[in-house]
Amino acid sequence: MKNPKKILIIIQRSNGDVYLSLSLIKALFDYYRSPEIDLLVNDDTLSIANLLPHINFIHIFSYQKKHDRRWVQEQDIIKNIYRKYDLSINLTASDRSVIYALLASKRSISAVEKDNKKSWWKKFLLNHHYFFDTNKHILLNNLQPLNLLKIKHNNIQSAPKISINLINRIKRKIDINVSNEFVIFHPSSQYRYKVYPENLRNELIFLLSKLNITVIVTGGDSEIDREIKNSLPVLDNLINLIGQTSIEEYVALSNMSQCYIGMDTLNMHIAASQSKRIFAIFGPTNLRMWSPWSNELRSSAIFNQPLQTYDNVTIFQADMHCVACGMAGCDNNFGNSDCLDNISPKLIFDEISKWYKSERI
Repeated sequence: MKNPKKILIIIQRSNGDVYLSLSLIKALFDYYRSPEIDLLVNDDTLSIANLLPHINFIHIFSYQKKHDRRWVQEQDIIKNIYRKYDLSINLTASDRSVIYALLASKRSISAVEKDNKKSWWKKFLLNHHYFFDTNKHILLNNLQPLNLLKIKHNNIQSAPKISINLINRIKRKIDINVSNEFVIFHPSSQYRYKVYPENLRNELIFLLSKLNITVIVTGGDSEIDREIKNSLPVLDNLINLIGQTSIEEYVALSNMSQCYIGMDTLNMHIAASQSKRIFAIFGPTNLRMWSPWSNELRSSAIFNQPLQTYDNVTIFQADMHCVACGMAGCDNNFGNSDCLDNISPKLIFDEISKWYKSERI
């Protein structure tokens, strides 16, 4: 197709989906010589969307507004995007997001479901489509539109650029010398079913304190984060920064760190994009789709194993026949995940200790 001057990218999924669209955006911007690129995202992912480079404008969809004034919001969004773009790319297979893509431009590309009963009309109306594949890493799913547009890419997850001013700001906030080494421990997640239990979490923290390295604990300002913040032990080499950094500041902090230790969440993907050493604790999450991406290997984890390492990534899972089920907790209703109760803090610490001692040789 001719070089589009205005492109709309629709991502109505989670923080991780939005963050892992960065490489797609960068490739489109470079290949089409600086087009205007707009986003349409859910309001709970706006802070992540604001991190992405080359974005001209962000349209916002609110589930609260959908509940309170559904048709008013739909009318506003459609009015603002209708035939305003030369190309629309939708990374979400939902009916709503596909309709947005069709309305926004005469040239539309979208993910669709493999089930033909759900996707037949989408395949008929879209200019190009690809199947959203839960057995394929989210980065590779998000880069599929480039293949359809015949744009070469390298399957690397880019990281946002960090300014010197931002780095200096975070250094002042944590009051740590430039020469000091520290690791990040991120124990929280957006959902409780992905959080390591408190007793095991604190046992791991006590073990980490033996390494004689500063441990910075990070998190947001949700109810889950506040509960974790109030339950942490007080230790000399532990800095509790939960609720005290913006997402932009966290990116800078992650870039300064020696490694990431924690849950499978957005922060883990940020560390992976920066090629940091990663020790990730996984519960029921689908590894094929959501394990940390290795830019060196240009791949991720494929098989479930209690302990596995590839390139700069080590993943811990429970040794249980049901891992990883892909459900939202054992009840599939955001309840407890028994698999997280069965990952040993000692096993995690031993792997971190081996890495840390080898780094200091």
